[in-house]
Amino acid sequence: MKIGRTGDTLLGAFCAVAALTGVGALIWIITDLIQLGLPHLSPGFLTGEVTESGRGGGIGPILVSTVLILISCLTFAVPIGVGCALWFAEIIPEKSHVGKLLSASIDLLASVPSIVFGLFGMVFFCQILGLGFSILAGGLTLACMILPIVIRTTIAAMQAIPEDLRPAAAALGLSRSTTLGKILLPRALPGVIVGITISVARALSETAALIFTSGYATRWPESLGDSGRSVSVHIYDLAMNIPNGAARASASALVLLILILVINLAASFFSDRWFARQSATHSAIHG
Repeated sequence: MKIGRTGDTLLGAFCAVAALTGVGALIWIITDLIQLGLPHLSPGFLTGEVTESGRGGGIGPILVSTVLILISCLTFAVPIGVGCALWFAEIIPEKSHVGKLLSASIDLLASVPSIVFGLFGMVFFCQILGLGFSILAGGLTLACMILPIVIRTTIAAMQAIPEDLRPAAAALGLSRSTTLGKILLPRALPGVIVGITISVARALSETAALIFTSGYATRWPESLGDSGRSVSVHIYDLAMNIPNGAARASASALVLLILILVINLAASFFSDRWFARQSATHSAIHG
C-alpha cells in the first residue's frame, strides 16, 4: 500500500513539474517579447509601411500579405483535407490496401520537413506552374503542409461520433451523402474546427517554406500574384540579417502571438456556440 501511494506521489510530482516547466517556458518567452517589443507597438506600427529594412515604420503590408497567404492556404487545404478524411473515414475500409496506403501517405506527408516543402513549392508552383515568388505560391505550399493535420483531425472527429448514428440513418432510408452532410459532419464540426485552428497556427508560424515561395517583398500587395513577406519571415529577417533589428523582431513576434491567440479564442467560441446549439436542438427534438 505504501509503495502504491509513493508511486502516486512521485507521478503527481513529476506531472506537476512537467506542467510548471511548460508554463514557465511560455511565461519566459512572452515576458522577453513584451520587454523588447511592447515599447514599439502602436497603431502606426500595425498599419505603417516598412522602412529602413524593418528598423523603422511598421508592418502593415506584411500583415496584409500574411492574411492573404493564410486565406489562399485554407481555401485549398480545408476542402481537400476534409473531403479526403470523409472518404477515408466513411467510404474506404481502413484495413483495405487503399486505406493502408492512404494512411501511410498521410503520415509520411506529416513527417516531411518544412524546408523540403519550400523547395517543392519553389520548383512546382513557382517554376513549373509559373506562379513565381508570389502570395499564391506560398499559400499553396502551406496548404500541402497542413493537409495531414486537417485530414487526421477530421478523421479523429468522425471516428468519435457514436456508431449508432450510422445504422439509424440507414434504417431511416437516408442516403450516404445525406447522412454525411446532415448528421455526421455537423456532429464532427467542432473537431474539424480544432484541426483547422491548429493548422492556422502552423501556417502562421511557418518560415522556411515561405522564404522559397512567397518571397521577401515588403510593399503593399495588389493581388495574389504579387510577392509578399509573411510576419514569420519578417521576424526571421530582422533577427538574423538586420543589425539592431531584435527589438522590431520582438514586436512583430508579439503581434504574431496575439494574432494566433485571437484566432484560437474565436475558433473555440464559435465551436462552443455550434455545439451548444446542436445540443439544444437535440434536446428539443427528444424532449
